[in-house]
Amino acid sequence: MEASSIHELCRYFMYLAIQRCRLLDDLCRLSVSLKSSPLSDPPFVRISISDTGVGSCLEEFLNIKISQDLFLDETWDGVISVATTNISDDKIYHHNLNLKGDLSMQRLTQSPPASKNGAKFSGTEISLSTLETVDDLLAQIIRYLQKMRILMIPKLAIEIGIDHGDPSGSRYEDIIQAIQCVSLSSDSNIEYLKSGLEDYVLKHNHRLHNICHSCFPDREHLKVGTGVACCSKSGRNAGQVLEAVIIISQLSKSTSPSCIPVCCGKTEVLYYKDFSPCLISRPSLNALTSIDWKSYGLTLRSYSDENSDALLEWENLPLGFHIDIVLHRYQKQYPSAIVMLPANQKDTTERSLTRKAVKLALDNLKEKNAGVLLTAQTLKIRSYAPDLARTLAGLILSSNDSNFQGECLSLLGLQPQKIKSEAVENCIKERLLSVIDLNDRKPQRNQEATPYLFDDRFYKEHNCLDDYEEGEEADSSLYL
Repeated sequence: MEASSIHELCRYFMYLAIQRCRLLDDLCRLSVSLKSSPLSDPPFVRISISDTGVGSCLEEFLNIKISQDLFLDETWDGVISVATTNISDDKIYHHNLNLKGDLSMQRLTQSPPASKNGAKFSGTEISLSTLETVDDLLAQIIRYLQKMRILMIPKLAIEIGIDHGDPSGSRYEDIIQAIQCVSLSSDSNIEYLKSGLEDYVLKHNHRLHNICHSCFPDREHLKVGTGVACCSKSGRNAGQVLEAVIIISQLSKSTSPSCIPVCCGKTEVLYYKDFSPCLISRPSLNALTSIDWKSYGLTLRSYSDENSDALLEWENLPLGFHIDIVLHRYQKQYPSAIVMLPANQKDTTERSLTRKAVKLALDNLKEKNAGVLLTAQTLKIRSYAPDLARTLAGLILSSNDSNFQGECLSLLGLQPQKIKSEAVENCIKERLLSVIDLNDRKPQRNQEATPYLFDDRFYKEHNCLDDYEEGEEADSSLYL
């Protein structure tokens, strides 16, 4: 791992803390503390990142590389302090690591350990001092921890503490609870990721403390698709999992003007590795750009990864629509020691897994939401359905053959007594749209023969058969 700023170094230390909590597999707390010393000369900020996970193995720090640019402005002396203990240890061990050194084993020094006095606990605290300001550091750390909340990692609480150290002794603390000791209906990671992204969208990318009810009346307003791809091959990629969640949201008509800038034709792709926010990898970015988005009614105009996340820009996205995507890569069986893989490594397996997971999520979203992510050709065919339904309804109702008319209405699931023409027309239209949508969901190379329009067995099997009462009209579909 190579860091070119204090922010990157702190993110790496938080990453290690999360992995130690994962290894503990029990209730765990990640704490970040910023303590300012404005009266010192020069004034500095003490940063402490601690966790109650398993104790640190010092090998975690041996591969850290620091860009020399970080030392040019003299905001940091290159020294970090590490205090760590395992549950089986009777002492807390203290180490100092000088990251300005060339050889890791030569820059690590040990201080006298402290007794635990018979207490049973484990954990690690990493501390360093910098001349950077509290506000600058705090903005970066909060951004990282806010993204952590999307993962909704079970049994993990996150805490931030800020001490401005002014003469009045004023102190401000903000507690962020990643998950409040509750469990979802499923223990699968994808369900937590889905719920976390929903919360992220409903709060306008965590800009709000509560759900924005003016834009989203309820959670069901969101259209969500999930996909999971796994690598079962042997070797270094064995057990690798890629999860994808995609949400399509549409702002309501009563949207506040302050919310409108959030909804635009761009998608920020949030990327995670081993349950931690991370820079999107090149294989995953390549996978996103290689997907045939037009088969889902979308056109990718451009993409970039200048910031920490990839940004996809769409063409002709309907007004009020927004697309959110999150990707999470991790090992199903986590190793007994923390191993950092090189960032943005060329990995064809990850590219394949990303592509598969995203397509599964798109297919899942399309399957659950009629009229969404339809191709341009399907939308064109759909536009003919109302006129065709009106013509067929007119032919049925204008017939003088009562047996023919009764049989047609029976096939439509309608009662012939006092039936209104609007009900017949709407019923035929919905059947036409259902067949068109089903045909759109099938891959072109695997498409089967289109089912009979009035085959009740088909509609019962696909839950498409609606019993229209007298004068009842079908709900209009939402097109994208």
